[in-house]
Amino acid sequence: MGAILTQHTAWTNVERALRTLRAHKLLEARRLAAVPAADLGRLIRSAGTFRVKTRRLRSFLKFLLARGDGRMARLRREDLQSLRAALLAVPGLGPETTDAILLYAAGRPVFVVDAYTRRVLARHRLIPPGASYEAIRSFVESHLPSDPRLFNEYHALLVAVGKRHCRTVPRCLDCPLRFDLQGRPPRAI
Repeated sequence: MGAILTQHTAWTNVERALRTLRAHKLLEARRLAAVPAADLGRLIRSAGTFRVKTRRLRSFLKFLLARGDGRMARLRREDLQSLRAALLAVPGLGPETTDAILLYAAGRPVFVVDAYTRRVLARHRLIPPGASYEAIRSFVESHLPSDPRLFNEYHALLVAVGKRHCRTVPRCLDCPLRFDLQGRPPRAI
């Protein structure tokens, strides 16, 4: 649910929505799917664009109930490529959200590409500017062992560097990755 709620909003707002759902004992697929759309919208309002996210959550819940009997554990045993393709077909789930669901909720070895990943890798000349989501994901996955815990940690580290140092206006002076620039300024993106 967090992967869907975090679309175009800060995680702190998502946490509030998740706390509300938890307080109403709705962090279970069948229970949440039974909540009327208007009520669900009110419960997740803090996550922003609640009408859109209500539709997306309901689409995902329908998928999860049909394909996994409401449990992520069932999806952990499916073929990764066919599962990813099926999730991408769910309305409102793009590559980043799908891969976040696969990595964080299903524990599958899929790397999540976000704006921080894109910015850090491009500025350090590991990917070309404007590289596609799939090209970046493929690049990272081909250069690291296929391990969900490693992908999770690597993504978290990229997010931390991106938030603190590799911002829209870079703060390279105290960046832990500055050695990689070898005296060159970061690539403009």
